[in-house]
Amino acid sequence: MNVYDSARMAEILAPLGYAPGDSPEDADMVILNTCHIREKASDKVYSELGRLRKIKAARAEEGQQTVIAVAGCVAQAEGEEMLRRAPYVDIVLGPQTYHRLPEMVARAHRASMAGDHAGVLLDTDFPIESKFDHLPPKRTESGVSAFLSIQEGCDKFCTFCVVPYTRGAEFSRPVAQIVAEAESLVAGGVRELTLLGQNVNAYHGLDAAGDEIGLGALARQLAGIDGLARIRYTTSHPRDVDDGLIAAHGEVEALMPYLHLPVQSGSDRILEAMNRGHDAESYLRTIDRLRAARPDLAFSCDFIVGFPGETDADFEATLDLIRTVEYAQAYSFKYSSRPGTPAAGMARQVPEDVKDERLARLQALLGEQMTAFNEASRGTSCEVLFERAGRHEGQLVGRSPYNQAVHVTAPGYAVGDMATVFIETCKTHSLGGVLPEDGRPVPDRHAEERLSA
Repeated sequence: MNVYDSARMAEILAPLGYAPGDSPEDADMVILNTCHIREKASDKVYSELGRLRKIKAARAEEGQQTVIAVAGCVAQAEGEEMLRRAPYVDIVLGPQTYHRLPEMVARAHRASMAGDHAGVLLDTDFPIESKFDHLPPKRTESGVSAFLSIQEGCDKFCTFCVVPYTRGAEFSRPVAQIVAEAESLVAGGVRELTLLGQNVNAYHGLDAAGDEIGLGALARQLAGIDGLARIRYTTSHPRDVDDGLIAAHGEVEALMPYLHLPVQSGSDRILEAMNRGHDAESYLRTIDRLRAARPDLAFSCDFIVGFPGETDADFEATLDLIRTVEYAQAYSFKYSSRPGTPAAGMARQVPEDVKDERLARLQALLGEQMTAFNEASRGTSCEVLFERAGRHEGQLVGRSPYNQAVHVTAPGYAVGDMATVFIETCKTHSLGGVLPEDGRPVPDRHAEERLSA
């Protein structure tokens, strides 16, 4: 989401004459777009601001102005504290107000010319109007893949999470607005879209008839755009996987067979304490229904280790769930207490050394599963969308349907092309393949699954 927001901020500032710079030392303005989901991300903001303070001072001695802006969720959550700790910051704005950035920049310039830094700008409101209604309607994108924000905010209020407080309530963009942005991106050469939302499958936007539609129906509409080959989405919540979305996974060819579906824990007791609104059994039923609709569907997940009150038995339940699902990829973290969230004040906080030991065991199991999933690709074929040039002569790097990086020597092909690739080698984080023109067999990886389905 922050990658998407950063790109949109650059577009908003372009009419003012701003263009991306090569380094902070040469920039007239530096924007830190921040994340508040874990403590380490927040701490990094203040460390980076200390470095920027020196750059700003050095440029000032040369008569050059440097505007420092902090955007995103840390700004939203800690705006007043940030101004106290870093009074040299010029602009602090939350993730819902960056459409006001040109106005804030102009005001910051006027304040600086007047020598009035007390006029620092703080805008962390949740405005009534949607920022998407005030962004440039046409996006410029260089690349094969692009992010497209369709939904923001969350109404779930998991006890560990700051998102409802920093991004606000769930909001879904109208269908026509999303389709127009998607068409603009595809016209510029984009072939793969990743639909974004803090709770993306809670999407309920209005169509032309004024009716609410879900993510599955939206995916069907986007799949009809000529030139769009692939659709992905993230991040989803198990509670919002509905019949329409499950059916879309079985019927929409452009919807990739790779789904990020966070569970966080395999213990019902911990899931209840997290206020997740589902238990392990209902999560596994959702996995089964999705796999019934599309047998070749692969899953990635998020896990939190060491949530307050987590016992050895709770942790073992998480390992059991992982063994049952068998993930292709996963992101796992030690519980990080976030100020203002209910979990921060819970009793029975888990000691750090216990968190460390559990995280190591969990990541070892997930690593085995990821390696096994990648190894299963060896000797099979898949469609690869080439995204960039590789390090070697004639080499291209692309993505499989399962989001695996694939390195291929592909003379005659270009970035943006798709090709059936035979996978020969498997590394920890990537695959190596050859084109079928090399005379290798090209077996259909999931022919038997499709026939049985």
